[in-house]
Amino acid sequence: MERREEQPGAAGAGAAPALDFTVENVEKALHQLYYDPNIENKNLAQKWLMQAQVSPQAWHFSWQLLQPDKVPEIQYFGASALHIKISRYWSDIPTDQYESLKAQLFTQITHFASGSKIVLTRLCVALASLALSMMPDAWPCAVADMVRLFQAEDSPVDGQGRCLALLELLTVLPEEFQTSRLPQYRKGLVRASLAVECGAVFPLLEQLLQQPSSPSCVRQKVLKCFSSWVQLEVPLQDCEALIQAAFAALQDSELFDSSVEAIVNAISQPDAQRYVNTLLKLIPLVLGLQDQLRQAVQNGDMETSHGICRIAVALGENHSRALLDQVEHWQSFLALVNMIMFCTGIPGHYPVNETTSSLTLTFWYTLQDDILSFEAEKQAVYQQVYRPVYFQLVDVLLHKAQFPSDEEYGFWSSDEKEQFRIYRVDISDTLMYVYEMLGAELLSNLYDKLGRLLTSSEEPYSWQHTEALLYGFQSIAETIDVNYSDVVPGLIGLIPRISISNVQLADTVMFTIGALSEWLADHPVMINSVLPLVLHALGNPELSVSSVSTLKKICRECKYDLPPYAANIVAVSQDVLMKQIHKTSQCMWLMQALGFLLSALQVEEILKNLHSLISPYIQQLEKLAEEIPNPSNKLAIVHILGLLSNLFTTLDVSHHEDDHEGPELRKLPVPQGPNPAVCAIFEKSVKTLLDDFAPMVPQLCEMLGRMYSTIPQASALDLTRQLVHIFAHEPAHFPPIEALFLLVTSITLTLFQQGPRDHPDIVDSFMQLLAQALKRKPDLFLCERLDVKAVFQCAVLALKFPEAPTVKASCGFFTELLPRCGEVEPVGKVVQEDGRMLLVAVLEAIGGQASRSLMDCFADVLFALNKHCFSLLTMWIKEALQPPGFPSARLSPEQKDTFSQQILRERVNKRRVKEMVKEFTLLCRGLHGTDYTADY
Repeated sequence: MERREEQPGAAGAGAAPALDFTVENVEKALHQLYYDPNIENKNLAQKWLMQAQVSPQAWHFSWQLLQPDKVPEIQYFGASALHIKISRYWSDIPTDQYESLKAQLFTQITHFASGSKIVLTRLCVALASLALSMMPDAWPCAVADMVRLFQAEDSPVDGQGRCLALLELLTVLPEEFQTSRLPQYRKGLVRASLAVECGAVFPLLEQLLQQPSSPSCVRQKVLKCFSSWVQLEVPLQDCEALIQAAFAALQDSELFDSSVEAIVNAISQPDAQRYVNTLLKLIPLVLGLQDQLRQAVQNGDMETSHGICRIAVALGENHSRALLDQVEHWQSFLALVNMIMFCTGIPGHYPVNETTSSLTLTFWYTLQDDILSFEAEKQAVYQQVYRPVYFQLVDVLLHKAQFPSDEEYGFWSSDEKEQFRIYRVDISDTLMYVYEMLGAELLSNLYDKLGRLLTSSEEPYSWQHTEALLYGFQSIAETIDVNYSDVVPGLIGLIPRISISNVQLADTVMFTIGALSEWLADHPVMINSVLPLVLHALGNPELSVSSVSTLKKICRECKYDLPPYAANIVAVSQDVLMKQIHKTSQCMWLMQALGFLLSALQVEEILKNLHSLISPYIQQLEKLAEEIPNPSNKLAIVHILGLLSNLFTTLDVSHHEDDHEGPELRKLPVPQGPNPAVCAIFEKSVKTLLDDFAPMVPQLCEMLGRMYSTIPQASALDLTRQLVHIFAHEPAHFPPIEALFLLVTSITLTLFQQGPRDHPDIVDSFMQLLAQALKRKPDLFLCERLDVKAVFQCAVLALKFPEAPTVKASCGFFTELLPRCGEVEPVGKVVQEDGRMLLVAVLEAIGGQASRSLMDCFADVLFALNKHCFSLLTMWIKEALQPPGFPSARLSPEQKDTFSQQILRERVNKRRVKEMVKEFTLLCRGLHGTDYTADY
């Protein structure tokens, strides 16, 4: 291939004269990229090297860079350039040079079998790409040939080295197929060809795995190779022998992780459910791991228990329907279900002592769905078998939801506490789902347990047990209509008997009362049993969120039954507001609660309460207005105006026809000028009045435009976003909203040119506005006057802001924009042209430039790119990760390859992508496997 120097031009090579791309210059550029401290020089070198890789001269210098006297970094670049030329510019290669290229690659792989592993892998990927392009016609038995060539005895490399090189080649072949750019019709042909070639691979893998003399490194490579091939949807029955060998390898600690991965991948392939006989043979193998599982739990070996649980869940979750259909085998499947139950109830507190139980929760949804999908007779049989199992599951879940002792909980990190909170939410969702299977009997069961616990005089009960039972009630009552339940009156009667000595228990009591607010509206006689508890809790800052949100729910649902309690509620609320017990957002909620409460009173009562409620704030405003403006009094003014706007958001007196209704309730004085509070009050009005606000839309759009033109403010963008959300889809309102949208966008883009770093709040609100426009009215992006390219580039810039809310909003914009590539032409065009810039910014952030707390947001953008721009992403991600040192100098090329392959493979499961990104960012930051990981 060396004489291909004159080959017709490859894209991207025009930035420098062809003669520049010499071996010497490439080596100089690589040295500059790795060792030059100047970042601009590094960037120039990186850009030049990317051009070199796609130039016609790459065919010449690639082979020379692979010489034995070169360092691995240089050899790696040569191997990567070969892969790029073969995978992207295959059509440039004359057919008469296929064989010589193949032979040269085989020779190089043989040389590197005992050399640098990262270079060996890239050469294997290059040969794999060549094989995929030649199969099936130009190289009909590619895999068999590979096996034969590497088994030849006349090779200068030792047997183990040849064996490992062959296994590496066989491992990357299916992976390269998954990410290849083959046309769709070719992909089908090649997939069929690879399926046939399995016959040359699996016997070899079986032999190497079962051979006692095979060293551990070879057997590990065999398992990884098997794991790679099963993702080509190989028939499960053809994998039987290897799966059994992988089960046997689980006893070897060095092979455990690779065995788990291979078994899970084999079991999880979508086609596997067709092979019921093989699945039935797998159940005893999984059940046979129970002793190893119990031993691991006893020894605190979390890795082993986690791996075995993954296997059991993979079989149960993916194939419950197929296995339930085998009624004669119901007992063995029930044994598997009980094994998964053991994993759900694994001892210890999540996530500190165990991380396994969370893996099982989706299985219980799947099993329930499958049981309830059967015809009536079969369903009745399985209900009889599985109802007791699900009641046991409820007990297990409520036990797992219990808080640890106060002392132990005090040692948990904030991250562990947050993970535990999310875990409890997942348990709550599961309990709500299980209600469909168990019905009202579930509530009775919980009530009986709570009643026995609270009334028993024999032994003292722990607050954790009480809290968990209440949490179970709350989980169901929040989403299921419990208005006809005969146990709720008893529960309301039990609540005052609970001895509340702990914040977590008090919180759950509050949230449970809040969840029962609709029931209280139908049974107002019971309000007096719980309202004093809520009002008492309002005075405790630690119960701020739960007590205020519960009062708000009661005031909203039960307002017509609250007049007898109104004076007390207002008095307690005023007291806590004046004492400044709560944070700003809870103060706003409290004002909303009072708005609901006052709405049900007579007008005279409303005015009297409003006078006592508002007067102190009016007096404060008068005093503040006399002071010299400064940041402190500005905050105080905005806070007071926020309180008033929240009060009037929910104060609805439209049902009053009283002649005495005063002007105070009909019209609020609005401050003049571009004050954020003006926008906030209008925003609350728009949200409350909805369609009733329609006549004011044109005037409000005009006023907002003038305000934003005078002084750009985030609050004006927030109000514009509300208008877009509520009115943009209506043809009559679209013109003024479109005009406003274009105006604020134009002004904000100008702000970006002047330097947006001083206005992160404006950028944050702007990104939210753009996302809302795409979600609600994508037609706004069709307007010729909208500079979509500038918007895109500004959003990429916003991803690099240090402020987390701004970055989150920017990520949110891109997750709305990318799905519109196909339907909104200007969006598709800009993504095609500048999408790579977005990917690079995302990778830079993951590489260490953004806070680790934002990784889920960047994972969402990656997932959207993969889902909606797959063909572009496959090209961009390889190019972007190509330069050494990007996105982190700590990464090996292998780790970057693995990450890109993992991302490109996962187009369905967003949670998996988030896990991949979190893992990758730890590698980038040098934190993987360190104590810091525990807080992540």
